Amino acid sequence: MGVSNFISDSVITKYEQDGVVCLRGVFSSKWLDSLAQGMEKNLKTPGPYTAGYTAENESGNFLGDYCNWQRIEEYRLFAFESPAASIAKRLMQSNEVRFYHEHVLIKEPNTKEVTPWHHDLPYYGLDGDQVCSIWLPLDPVAKPACPEFIAGSHRSGKRYVPRFFVNHEKYTTAQDEYELVPDIDKQRDQYRILAWDLEPGDCVVFHMLTLHDAPGTVGITTRRRAFTTRWLGDDAVFATRPWTTSPPFPDLELKPGEPMHDPLFPLVHCS
Repeated sequence: MGVSNFISDSVITKYEQDGVVCLRGVFSSKWLDSLAQGMEKNLKTPGPYTAGYTAENESGNFLGDYCNWQRIEEYRLFAFESPAASIAKRLMQSNEVRFYHEHVLIKEPNTKEVTPWHHDLPYYGLDGDQVCSIWLPLDPVAKPACPEFIAGSHRSGKRYVPRFFVNHEKYTTAQDEYELVPDIDKQRDQYRILAWDLEPGDCVVFHMLTLHDAPGTVGITTRRRAFTTRWLGDDAVFATRPWTTSPPFPDLELKPGEPMHDPLFPLVHCS
């Protein structure tokens, strides 16, 4: 099935307006099973950036890891051969698409840690408008456990100071270009917040400036394994931040404003 069959012009318009869309049944069991195998490898041999967010003796477990695609074949195959790159390319309306990195996030049942409200771009050494993420769950996700997105927040013109997932503390105080994330949960009625019931094969695609959070899994009996891929379009350029970026990409030698044309971010050819 071609990407144009499930990403119509109206879906593109919705993505541009809301900064997020839910796509149904776009990844086959072949890709889900392969990623599940890759995650098990990842759990057995964590990468250098693996992080746990659950305190000792607390219920459940929340952990993350990223930038392992070069050593885990299932991740590499997904990036280069699955429909993901074509989806990103069409929604971003880009002539080319580059793979930025993958990010695995796993919440076991009865994990009370929530992911704080944030948007992704300030974490990265990256700027641009053609930048997106594809959040792909490997397990059914009920709406109360689905990441939540503030519709249209990518168009606010605001950049927010990143927050640590482990304790929700801000990276630093407000800067000239960066505000502190407002207390969204105390004023939820002021926003249009989007979330969905998701089945394996569904995915959520969102702009890297779209504000989002993710609930815990208290009272939920299934794991919430998510495989997120980050994608770069034509206008993506390297940028510096007032803090250490995440991922840090210590070997990258680009200068601010230069296109992200580096072997670390390979060009993916879409059919």
